[in-house]
Amino acid sequence: MKMTAKEIAYLAFYLALFVVLDYLANTLPLFKMPYGGTLGLGVIALLLASYHLGYKKGLLVGSACVLLQFITGEMYIISFIQFLLDYFLAFTIYGFAVLLGRYQGIIVTNTLRYLFHVISGVLFFGMYAGEQNVVVYSLVYNRWYMIPTTVLCLMVVPLISDRIKEL
Repeated sequence: MKMTAKEIAYLAFYLALFVVLDYLANTLPLFKMPYGGTLGLGVIALLLASYHLGYKKGLLVGSACVLLQFITGEMYIISFIQFLLDYFLAFTIYGFAVLLGRYQGIIVTNTLRYLFHVISGVLFFGMYAGEQNVVVYSLVYNRWYMIPTTVLCLMVVPLISDRIKEL
């Protein structure tokens, strides 16, 4: 994929914005869950990258943000499959948002991320459910932060993405 200096600068900007927003989300106790998961402020940067730069570069930003999460120690990995579900697929998926339109892209990518986390919860974190049904536990646990993340993205991303197109 050939990129101009301006596009590389935008990629770096979106990655930096992701790190800052993700750090902020992880330091605020708002919607922070005891076994992982928090309000996804960082995904605002991933969605903006998709809408501004297109899906290929959006996928690149999403993939690179996973590497940055690893470097900054914001990951809890117990297996390769869990890593794929909770990190790689969950954050790279945002690159496809531009293909689905403004609001549909936000809803579909956040829903897919939610499903990746639910599957991971059922497969790897069901032990926390105790005597409850692990599927119900994972559905309820992950929606606690994914619904507010989706609502926040639906409010913020369209406002900002309109301004970015003017650049």
